[in-house]
Amino acid sequence: MNINLPNFNMKNLVREAGSTISRVVQLTEEKLGTTERTEYDLHFQNLAERADVTKSWTEKIVRDTESVLIPNPQNRVEDYIFEKIEKSRPKRLSNLEHLALDMIEAGGDFGQDLPYGQALIKVGQAEQKLGQCEHDFIATSGICFTQPLRKFLDGEMKTITKERGILETKRLDLDACKNRVKKARSMLGQQSAERDLRVAQAEFDRQSEITKLLLDGISTSQASHLRHLHAFIQTQVRYYKQCTDVMDQLQRELAKMGPAKPRLRINSEDVDGPPSAMQSCDSETNSIVELDSAHVELDLDDDGSAQFSAIDMGQAKALTHLLEDFDIDFDTSAITTV
Repeated sequence: MNINLPNFNMKNLVREAGSTISRVVQLTEEKLGTTERTEYDLHFQNLAERADVTKSWTEKIVRDTESVLIPNPQNRVEDYIFEKIEKSRPKRLSNLEHLALDMIEAGGDFGQDLPYGQALIKVGQAEQKLGQCEHDFIATSGICFTQPLRKFLDGEMKTITKERGILETKRLDLDACKNRVKKARSMLGQQSAERDLRVAQAEFDRQSEITKLLLDGISTSQASHLRHLHAFIQTQVRYYKQCTDVMDQLQRELAKMGPAKPRLRINSEDVDGPPSAMQSCDSETNSIVELDSAHVELDLDDDGSAQFSAIDMGQAKALTHLLEDFDIDFDTSAITTV
């Protein structure tokens, strides 16, 4: 039985193991403060700090934006999984669409010929339009804002993090070589350590330049993020305008159906009244006197007398006509005017 084993280069394996041990020793001594370390220049430190801040805030912005677009965390996780396996996201009904379906169904059960049933159906249809606007807003916002930012995090930012890790490894190798030069006692050991030091210094310098170029590129990325932010705001403006148009249209349609009947509240019970009952014409001033335009409240005592608060003469006359419309007998002397 033949077993094909990979070809191991034992020499390289031993070298890598020795380098790893050397780095661990160097890092431990640095933590303990028993050895010196090579510090990055100030410009590089500023670039690295800006990269860390950019990464942190971009992650938060993406996470918060997705929370606004898709409040349900379970749905966000599900969408993320489908995105990773490159499958289309499942179509879900939003809360507005669930409300719309229930309103339309309730309006049908209550009766499409009745005012309340008609109103429920019209509101439900409007809620469906709002739900579709919401779906379009979520999809467009993902394309123009969250997806580009996430692509930046998964691409450019991961590359920068990887190269910074390699640079840190090169720095540990460089400092370990410096320590070996200091500790070399023989001439041969000194020459070997110095040769390793030159190689380590060259590799560190080259990796430092590569990392700096990547860090400098963050400025270009932020300019791109600004364009994506403008696109996101335009999407929001369009979404809210569409919602406003839908609600304005709904309001006009409901207004055409006529206002709701005014109600008279007697002893904490509502009684429907004719639409004309809530206003009366003052013959003296030839003006319309309205009584709250929504409801009138009065309490009837056990003997049937009405208790009123002080009202002006015009309102008293209007209240008289109102109660006549409801066929309520009362003593007008109970009304005090001011």
